[in-house]
Amino acid sequence: MNTKPGSRATKSAKGQTNWKTLKAMPDSEITFTQDAPQTSPADWAHALAHRGLPLSAQKEQIALCIDADVIAWFRSQGSGWQTRMNEVLKAYSRAVGQQSVPGQAK
Repeated sequence: MNTKPGSRATKSAKGQTNWKTLKAMPDSEITFTQDAPQTSPADWAHALAHRGLPLSAQKEQIALCIDADVIAWFRSQGSGWQTRMNEVLKAYSRAVGQQSVPGQAK
């Protein structure tokens, strides 16, 4: 099997990755390069999960109805839009939490 980059073993005629062939390829046949070095779990131990945003200690998955234009705007901001939306909501809750609520004592 020819596993050089760009060979038929790794690419189809359209130039797209041939995932079926790659999934069948044993790890021993993978060619690592300076641009694509072999990694270990230790290499990923301190990898960033979100672009510079701090990770939340706990998140809860819910179903939430949001106006389509609001969702479209956040999605247009690119990868990480849900995390940014969460940060906006968190900032709002902090700002509102600093104000007194009518009928409640501080």
